[in-house]
Amino acid sequence: MKKDLVTLRDLSVDDFEALFARSIQLKGRYQTKIPDQPLVGKTLGLVFDKASTRTRVSFESAMSQLGGVPLFLNARDTQLIRNEPIADTARVLARYLDCLVVRTYSQDLLQELAAAASIPVINGLTDLYHPCQVLSDLMTILERKSNLAELKIVWVGDGNNVAHSWLNAAAILGLQLVLACPKDYYPKKEILGPAERETKGSIQVLSDPEGAVRDADVIYTDVWTSMGQESESGHRKKIFRPYQVNQTLVALAKDDVMVMHCLPAHRGEEIAADVLEGKHSIVWDQAENKLHMHKAILERYMGD
Repeated sequence: MKKDLVTLRDLSVDDFEALFARSIQLKGRYQTKIPDQPLVGKTLGLVFDKASTRTRVSFESAMSQLGGVPLFLNARDTQLIRNEPIADTARVLARYLDCLVVRTYSQDLLQELAAAASIPVINGLTDLYHPCQVLSDLMTILERKSNLAELKIVWVGDGNNVAHSWLNAAAILGLQLVLACPKDYYPKKEILGPAERETKGSIQVLSDPEGAVRDADVIYTDVWTSMGQESESGHRKKIFRPYQVNQTLVALAKDDVMVMHCLPAHRGEEIAADVLEGKHSIVWDQAENKLHMHKAILERYMGD
Protein backbone atom coordinates (compact mmCIF):
# COMPACT_ATOMS: atom_id res chain seq x y z
CA MET A 1 0.00 0.00 0.00
CA LYS A 2 1.45 3.35 -1.03
CA LYS A 3 2.08 6.04 1.58
CA ASP A 4 1.92 9.81 1.24
CA LEU A 5 3.55 12.62 3.20
CA VAL A 6 0.82 15.23 3.15
CA THR A 7 1.33 16.49 6.72
CA LEU A 8 3.58 15.40 9.56
CA ARG A 9 0.53 13.69 11.06
CA ASP A 10 1.08 11.00 8.45
CA LEU A 11 4.15 9.95 10.47
CA SER A 12 4.53 7.95 13.66
CA VAL A 13 7.26 8.51 16.26
CA ASP A 14 9.10 5.55 14.72
CA ASP A 15 8.86 7.18 11.28
CA PHE A 16 10.37 10.40 12.61
CA GLU A 17 13.20 8.55 14.30
CA ALA A 18 13.96 6.47 11.21
CA LEU A 19 14.10 9.57 9.01
CA PHE A 20 16.37 11.38 11.47
CA ALA A 21 18.76 8.46 11.75
CA ARG A 22 18.89 7.81 8.01
CA SER A 23 19.30 11.46 7.00
CA ILE A 24 22.22 11.90 9.41
CA GLN A 25 23.75 8.66 8.12
CA LEU A 26 23.32 9.73 4.49
CA LYS A 27 24.91 13.09 5.25
CA GLY A 28 27.95 11.40 6.73
CA ARG A 29 28.29 9.10 3.74
CA TYR A 30 27.91 12.04 1.35
CA GLN A 31 30.64 13.98 3.15
CA THR A 32 33.02 11.03 2.87
CA LYS A 33 32.22 10.55 -0.83
CA ILE A 34 30.39 7.23 -0.38
CA PRO A 35 27.71 6.98 -3.09
CA ASP A 36 24.17 5.76 -2.34
CA GLN A 37 22.04 4.97 -5.38
CA PRO A 38 19.01 2.92 -4.33
CA LEU A 39 16.67 4.71 -6.76
CA VAL A 40 18.30 3.82 -10.08
CA GLY A 41 15.64 3.49 -12.77
CA LYS A 42 13.07 5.59 -10.90
CA THR A 43 11.66 9.00 -11.79
CA LEU A 44 10.53 11.75 -9.43
CA GLY A 45 8.05 14.36 -10.65
CA LEU A 46 8.15 17.82 -9.08
CA VAL A 47 4.93 19.75 -9.77
CA PHE A 48 5.46 23.30 -8.53
CA ASP A 49 2.91 26.10 -8.50
CA LYS A 50 5.05 28.33 -6.25
CA ALA A 51 8.55 29.74 -6.69
CA SER A 52 11.32 27.77 -5.01
CA THR A 53 15.07 27.72 -4.58
CA ARG A 54 15.96 25.35 -1.74
CA THR A 55 13.05 22.90 -1.98
CA ARG A 56 13.40 22.44 -5.72
CA VAL A 57 17.19 22.21 -5.87
CA SER A 58 17.48 19.98 -2.81
CA PHE A 59 14.85 17.51 -4.09
CA GLU A 60 16.35 17.47 -7.61
CA SER A 61 19.88 16.99 -6.25
CA ALA A 62 18.70 14.36 -3.77
CA MET A 63 17.02 12.33 -6.51
CA SER A 64 20.03 12.59 -8.82
CA GLN A 65 22.45 11.58 -6.09
CA LEU A 66 20.27 8.57 -5.25
CA GLY A 67 20.57 7.42 -8.85
CA GLY A 68 17.12 8.43 -10.09
CA VAL A 69 15.82 11.05 -12.49
CA PRO A 70 14.09 14.26 -11.31
CA LEU A 71 11.55 15.79 -13.71
CA PHE A 72 10.44 19.36 -12.95
CA LEU A 73 6.97 20.47 -14.04
CA ASN A 74 5.82 24.05 -13.61
CA ALA A 75 2.10 23.75 -12.92
CA ARG A 76 1.49 26.59 -15.39
CA ASP A 77 2.91 24.40 -18.15
CA THR A 78 0.53 21.52 -17.48
CA GLN A 79 -3.10 20.99 -18.40
CA LEU A 80 -4.05 21.95 -14.85
CA ILE A 81 -3.97 25.54 -16.08
CA ARG A 82 -6.75 24.58 -18.53
CA ASN A 83 -8.87 23.07 -15.76
CA GLU A 84 -8.09 19.41 -16.35
CA PRO A 85 -9.55 17.60 -13.33
CA ILE A 86 -6.93 17.13 -10.65
CA ALA A 87 -7.76 13.45 -10.32
CA ASP A 88 -7.18 12.92 -14.06
CA THR A 89 -3.78 14.58 -13.85
CA ALA A 90 -2.86 12.45 -10.85
CA ARG A 91 -3.86 9.19 -12.52
CA VAL A 92 -1.90 9.98 -15.67
CA LEU A 93 1.25 11.15 -13.89
CA ALA A 94 1.18 7.97 -11.81
CA ARG A 95 1.58 6.00 -15.06
CA TYR A 96 4.81 7.89 -15.87
CA LEU A 97 6.42 8.54 -12.49
CA ASP A 98 7.32 6.75 -9.28
CA CYS A 99 6.65 9.63 -6.88
CA LEU A 100 5.36 13.22 -6.88
CA VAL A 101 6.56 16.21 -4.88
CA VAL A 102 3.96 18.98 -5.03
CA ARG A 103 4.47 22.63 -4.06
CA THR A 104 1.25 24.59 -4.34
CA TYR A 105 -1.14 26.95 -2.58
CA SER A 106 -4.08 24.73 -1.72
CA GLN A 107 -3.83 21.89 0.78
CA ASP A 108 -7.09 20.56 -0.65
CA LEU A 109 -5.55 20.31 -4.13
CA LEU A 110 -2.59 18.40 -2.73
CA GLN A 111 -4.86 16.00 -0.85
CA GLU A 112 -6.96 15.43 -3.96
CA LEU A 113 -3.83 14.59 -5.94
CA ALA A 114 -2.69 12.20 -3.23
CA ALA A 115 -6.09 10.50 -3.06
CA ALA A 116 -6.20 9.89 -6.82
CA ALA A 117 -2.55 8.99 -7.46
CA SER A 118 -1.36 5.41 -7.10
CA ILE A 119 2.18 6.65 -6.34
CA PRO A 120 3.45 8.42 -3.20
CA VAL A 121 2.73 12.15 -3.02
CA ILE A 122 4.96 14.37 -0.89
CA ASN A 123 4.06 17.85 0.30
CA GLY A 124 6.78 20.27 -0.82
CA LEU A 125 4.80 23.19 0.68
CA THR A 126 1.23 24.43 0.78
CA ASP A 127 -0.34 27.46 2.42
CA LEU A 128 -1.15 25.27 5.44
CA TYR A 129 1.91 23.07 5.92
CA HIS A 130 5.61 22.61 5.14
CA PRO A 131 6.38 19.16 6.58
CA CYS A 132 9.69 18.44 4.85
CA GLN A 133 11.09 21.75 6.09
CA VAL A 134 10.42 20.90 9.71
CA LEU A 135 11.85 17.40 9.29
CA SER A 136 15.15 18.86 8.11
CA ASP A 137 15.00 21.48 10.88
CA LEU A 138 14.63 18.80 13.53
CA MET A 139 17.50 16.86 11.98
CA THR A 140 19.66 20.00 12.26
CA ILE A 141 18.83 20.40 15.94
CA LEU A 142 19.55 16.70 16.59
CA GLU A 143 23.05 17.11 15.17
CA ARG A 144 23.74 19.36 18.17
CA LYS A 145 21.36 18.19 20.92
CA SER A 146 20.44 14.57 21.57
CA ASN A 147 17.03 14.91 23.24
CA LEU A 148 14.46 17.02 21.45
CA ALA A 149 11.90 16.74 24.24
CA GLU A 150 14.22 18.51 26.71
CA LEU A 151 14.61 21.60 24.53
CA LYS A 152 12.58 24.78 24.60
CA ILE A 153 11.86 25.65 20.97
CA VAL A 154 10.46 29.13 20.34
CA TRP A 155 8.80 30.28 17.13
CA VAL A 156 8.78 34.07 16.69
CA GLY A 157 6.58 35.69 14.04
CA ASP A 158 3.63 34.71 11.87
CA GLY A 159 1.61 31.59 12.69
CA ASN A 160 2.11 30.35 9.14
CA ASN A 161 2.51 27.03 7.31
CA VAL A 162 5.90 26.26 8.87
CA ALA A 163 4.51 27.04 12.32
CA HIS A 164 1.62 24.66 11.62
CA SER A 165 4.07 21.85 10.81
CA TRP A 166 5.96 22.64 14.02
CA LEU A 167 2.68 22.20 15.88
CA ASN A 168 2.16 18.81 14.24
CA ALA A 169 5.69 17.75 15.17
CA ALA A 170 5.23 18.96 18.75
CA ALA A 171 2.02 16.97 19.11
CA ILE A 172 3.60 13.72 17.92
CA LEU A 173 7.07 14.03 19.48
CA GLY A 174 6.09 15.72 22.75
CA LEU A 175 8.14 18.87 22.20
CA GLN A 176 8.26 22.00 24.36
CA LEU A 177 7.07 24.52 21.78
CA VAL A 178 6.31 28.19 22.39
CA LEU A 179 4.94 30.40 19.62
CA ALA A 180 5.21 34.18 19.92
CA CYS A 181 2.81 35.77 17.42
CA PRO A 182 0.72 38.95 17.22
CA LYS A 183 -2.79 38.12 18.42
CA ASP A 184 -4.38 38.38 14.99
CA TYR A 185 -1.68 36.13 13.52
CA TYR A 186 -1.84 33.09 15.77
CA PRO A 187 -1.80 29.65 14.09
CA LYS A 188 -5.15 28.39 12.84
CA LYS A 189 -7.35 27.07 15.65
CA GLU A 190 -8.13 23.85 13.80
CA ILE A 191 -4.40 23.02 13.82
CA LEU A 192 -3.42 24.52 17.17
CA GLY A 193 -6.31 22.99 19.15
CA PRO A 194 -5.65 19.30 18.36
CA ALA A 195 -1.91 19.78 18.88
CA GLU A 196 -2.46 21.28 22.34
CA ARG A 197 -4.81 18.45 23.31
CA GLU A 198 -2.68 15.60 22.01
CA THR A 199 0.88 16.52 22.89
CA LYS A 200 2.71 14.85 25.76
CA GLY A 201 4.97 17.89 25.83
CA SER A 202 3.81 21.49 26.10
CA ILE A 203 2.53 24.04 23.58
CA GLN A 204 2.03 27.72 24.36
CA VAL A 205 1.02 30.64 22.18
CA LEU A 206 1.93 34.10 23.45
CA SER A 207 1.95 37.62 22.08
CA ASP A 208 5.07 38.60 24.06
CA PRO A 209 8.27 37.70 22.18
CA GLU A 210 10.58 38.66 25.06
CA GLY A 211 8.75 36.47 27.52
CA ALA A 212 8.63 33.63 25.01
CA VAL A 213 12.37 33.46 24.30
CA ARG A 214 13.59 33.47 27.91
CA ASP A 215 15.78 30.39 28.42
CA ALA A 216 15.10 29.20 24.86
CA ASP A 217 17.32 26.52 23.34
CA VAL A 218 16.10 27.32 19.82
CA ILE A 219 14.73 30.55 18.35
CA TYR A 220 13.10 30.10 14.95
CA THR A 221 11.73 32.79 12.67
CA ASP A 222 10.40 33.13 9.13
CA VAL A 223 9.33 35.88 6.76
CA TRP A 224 6.50 38.12 7.88
CA THR A 225 4.79 37.99 4.49
CA SER A 226 4.40 34.60 2.79
CA MET A 227 3.83 33.95 -0.91
CA GLY A 228 0.36 35.10 -1.90
CA GLN A 229 0.22 37.77 0.86
CA GLU A 230 2.26 40.44 -0.91
CA SER A 231 -0.56 43.01 -0.77
CA GLU A 232 -0.38 42.85 3.05
CA SER A 233 3.36 43.50 3.25
CA GLY A 234 3.27 47.12 4.42
CA HIS A 235 0.71 46.44 7.14
CA ARG A 236 2.51 43.32 8.32
CA LYS A 237 5.83 45.17 8.69
CA LYS A 238 4.22 47.51 11.21
CA ILE A 239 2.49 44.71 13.14
CA PHE A 240 5.52 42.41 13.30
CA ARG A 241 8.23 44.99 14.05
CA PRO A 242 8.38 44.02 17.78
CA TYR A 243 8.92 40.39 16.70
CA GLN A 244 12.26 40.93 14.97
CA VAL A 245 14.89 38.41 16.08
CA ASN A 246 17.74 40.74 17.00
CA GLN A 247 20.61 40.72 19.48
CA THR A 248 18.42 42.11 22.26
CA LEU A 249 15.95 39.24 21.88
CA VAL A 250 18.64 36.57 21.47
CA ALA A 251 20.37 37.76 24.68
CA LEU A 252 17.30 36.67 26.68
CA ALA A 253 17.73 33.04 25.59
CA LYS A 254 20.29 30.48 26.74
CA ASP A 255 23.95 31.23 26.08
CA ASP A 256 24.14 28.44 23.51
CA VAL A 257 20.79 29.19 21.82
CA MET A 258 20.47 28.11 18.20
CA VAL A 259 18.88 30.61 15.80
CA MET A 260 17.05 29.18 12.79
CA HIS A 261 15.37 30.58 9.68
CA CYS A 262 14.04 28.52 6.78
CA LEU A 263 14.99 31.23 4.22
CA PRO A 264 14.72 33.38 2.19
CA ALA A 265 15.56 35.94 4.88
CA HIS A 266 14.85 39.65 4.85
CA ARG A 267 17.69 41.16 6.86
CA GLY A 268 16.45 44.05 8.95
CA GLU A 269 12.88 42.76 9.00
CA GLU A 270 12.16 39.43 10.72
CA ILE A 271 15.84 38.93 11.58
CA ALA A 272 18.75 41.30 12.10
CA ALA A 273 21.72 40.81 9.77
CA ASP A 274 24.18 40.38 12.66
CA VAL A 275 22.03 37.58 14.11
CA LEU A 276 21.63 35.78 10.80
CA GLU A 277 25.39 35.88 10.29
CA GLY A 278 26.27 35.57 13.99
CA LYS A 279 27.64 32.84 16.24
CA HIS A 280 24.22 31.48 17.21
CA SER A 281 22.97 31.03 13.64
CA ILE A 282 22.72 27.51 12.26
CA VAL A 283 20.78 28.69 9.22
CA TRP A 284 23.24 27.50 6.58
CA ASP A 285 23.50 23.98 8.05
CA GLN A 286 19.70 24.02 8.24
CA ALA A 287 19.50 24.83 4.53
CA GLU A 288 22.04 22.14 3.59
CA ASN A 289 20.20 19.53 5.58
CA LYS A 290 17.18 19.77 3.29
CA LEU A 291 19.28 17.80 0.79
CA HIS A 292 20.04 15.00 3.23
CA MET A 293 16.55 14.80 4.74
CA HIS A 294 15.00 14.80 1.27
CA LYS A 295 17.26 11.86 0.37
CA ALA A 296 15.98 9.97 3.40
CA ILE A 297 12.36 10.81 2.51
CA LEU A 298 12.71 9.75 -1.13
CA GLU A 299 14.46 6.53 -0.23
CA ARG A 300 11.78 5.70 2.34
CA TYR A 301 8.83 6.47 0.07
CA MET A 302 10.26 5.22 -3.24
CA GLY A 303 12.56 2.41 -2.19
CA ASP A 304 11.59 -1.22 -2.73
